[in-house]
Amino acid sequence: MYLKKPFWSDTLKPEAEAEPQSPVLELVKSLDKQRLYREVTLALRTGLREARAEFSFLRIRGLRSILKFLRSVAESDETINLFCHSQSIPELQVVPVLFQHSLKEVEDQAVTNLGHIFTVDPMKITSPSTDDEVALALRVLEGCCLLHPESTILAHQHKAITVLMNILSTRGVLEQGACLDALIAIMLDSSSNQMDFEACNGIEEVAILIRDKQVEENLRLKCGEFLLLLIGHVNGRETPPMMTIHEDVRRFLGEKSASLIWAASQFGSTLDPEQRLTALHIQARRVLESIDLY
Repeated sequence: MYLKKPFWSDTLKPEAEAEPQSPVLELVKSLDKQRLYREVTLALRTGLREARAEFSFLRIRGLRSILKFLRSVAESDETINLFCHSQSIPELQVVPVLFQHSLKEVEDQAVTNLGHIFTVDPMKITSPSTDDEVALALRVLEGCCLLHPESTILAHQHKAITVLMNILSTRGVLEQGACLDALIAIMLDSSSNQMDFEACNGIEEVAILIRDKQVEENLRLKCGEFLLLLIGHVNGRETPPMMTIHEDVRRFLGEKSASLIWAASQFGSTLDPEQRLTALHIQARRVLESIDLY
């Protein structure tokens, strides 16, 4: 669902400029805010209802709806604030639903009780998460954590790092790429998630992927971008967590590659977002070439 402007906002714009403190303008602002909040809650309720469904195709539809909604929310500070407020309401929280359904561990989906065979009560069967569903759920998780920093706390409560590292080591390229982006989002300014990443030997897992020449090049480049972003974020830190990240990179990728990553991680802090993205791609390519020569 995209959040649309109310039909009355354009009509009253000239009047709003002439009388910025008029009661009419205040009424319009109040109506607009109420309308936006209703649309935010409706979009979340609709998407989350399907994201909790028993069948994967319904969950995928719900996740696509939520992802489309998050992209619309990101267009203005007002809608971001409304979304953040909505995440304080348990029934509208997105992150717990992701880990309870689409990102649920395979072991948790196994049937451990055969008692239903001897009763007349039907057994509730939930279809396992498909590759597309997992990748979509990771994109939604990334968006929630970027728009609403407190979502990283909810992610930590559901052992997000452990779940994501399992996806990174066992799933396909589609999910692995989305997983690396989600890892960055949930670790930004979250010391608890960063500590979990260290405990899971995260750098080693990423190093295994980037060193493997049989892995698709796009995924290896994504690993390079991940290391550049992560090290750029924690560079110079002398206290836990992530205090030993430089030593870990040196141990798993070699001195030359580690030095290049440390230097390249400071790419264009004064550049605009598009230029920074281009610089990130270029530096990741250089990192990959350095590792291949190692």
